[in-house]
Amino acid sequence: MMKNLFLRTLAAIALMAATLAHAQLRVEISGVGANQIPIAIAGFADESLSPQRISAIIKADLSRSGYFKIIDTDKVMSETTAVNFSEWKSRGVDALVVGSVQRLVDGRFDVRYKLLDTIKSSQLSALALAAQPQFTRVSGHKIADDIYEKLLGARGAFATRIAYVTKAGREYRLEVADSDGESTQVALRSNEPIISPAWSPDGTKVAYVSFENKKPVVYVQDLINRQRTIVANYKGSNSAPSWSPDGSKLAIALSRDGLTQVYVINADGSNLRRLTNSNGIDTEPQFSADGQSIYFTSDRSGGPQIYKMSVTGGEAQRVTFNGSYNISPRISPDGKTLAYISRREGRFQLYALDLTNSQEQRLSDTTKDESPSFSPNGKYIMYATESGRRGSLAVVSVDSRVKHSLTTQAGDIREPTWGPFMK
Repeated sequence: MMKNLFLRTLAAIALMAATLAHAQLRVEISGVGANQIPIAIAGFADESLSPQRISAIIKADLSRSGYFKIIDTDKVMSETTAVNFSEWKSRGVDALVVGSVQRLVDGRFDVRYKLLDTIKSSQLSALALAAQPQFTRVSGHKIADDIYEKLLGARGAFATRIAYVTKAGREYRLEVADSDGESTQVALRSNEPIISPAWSPDGTKVAYVSFENKKPVVYVQDLINRQRTIVANYKGSNSAPSWSPDGSKLAIALSRDGLTQVYVINADGSNLRRLTNSNGIDTEPQFSADGQSIYFTSDRSGGPQIYKMSVTGGEAQRVTFNGSYNISPRISPDGKTLAYISRREGRFQLYALDLTNSQEQRLSDTTKDESPSFSPNGKYIMYATESGRRGSLAVVSVDSRVKHSLTTQAGDIREPTWGPFMK
């Protein structure tokens, strides 16, 4: 039945393969943006002292973004090295990155960098970051964020984290990693499915659905102290948690009173309030960027479509009209773009709807897409797809020009969620 398809987020985990290699994600870039900025990233002075090569991290981040053309150079240059701007300009370099690494007496690593404009022979930016050895990768990501912002005018999202679900044998794992798939940590292990992870706005917690009690239950887990709280364990299905922008509430889908409907509950599990009251299945709720509305999927019109209603209740308004099957709404941080999965001609693909002019665009070329998630700067969308009967993660820019995938050497990976900017 069509209604049963709404519960596909609960059943999607069953599609996972049996094994997963204990390996970092591998990035494969398949698309680039228009008008790439030619940039040279010199080797940082004394970066061999650091556990990580800072210049390599910066280079990989900017390459993955799709908006930079990396000009190869074998030079090592600190932030104090004299620069011949004319030489770099003659090589077609518009921007030059230089820097150094120094080990401090307290064991931290001091990373310094400068971003230089070779066209205007001027300095665009500079940073000095001190970090413990295990966080030197973050210093590289922060520098890449600074370069992205100074040259593109939008905040970079390299120093953010992602979460996703993998399966190894009979074990399910909720894993957290850097935005490039490195520095993986396991937040939860279970012999039962884990689905629908969602980051809290402050990046310290993840809400998710676990089947460890032989039924879907909504949990919130503190990633710092690993403490878990049961938020929703009512009769029937408890699913699809999403956070309010201020982190005080969760929107969830419950079948406690019969058909699955949308509810709002405090993040500590108190003050449950029913929001929708329809004769269909209402599920996959998502708060709007301003927290005043909730988008959700409903089959009240016959087939699954995306609707919107006030967080205080009232009449729901239909949002999607193209295609007969649209699910999994996600809202961009600025509230202007709706991402969702649409089934057309038997293909499940990622679409984006500009809410300001109702223009729709297909963003993916794959055919079994699910679980979209916006980057915190709103420039990219990560989603799960399938390649060779194996789950993988893909990232596409909202203009569809930049594409890259994150895969493992072996195994299955699904249910991605992109974390917020870190303080």
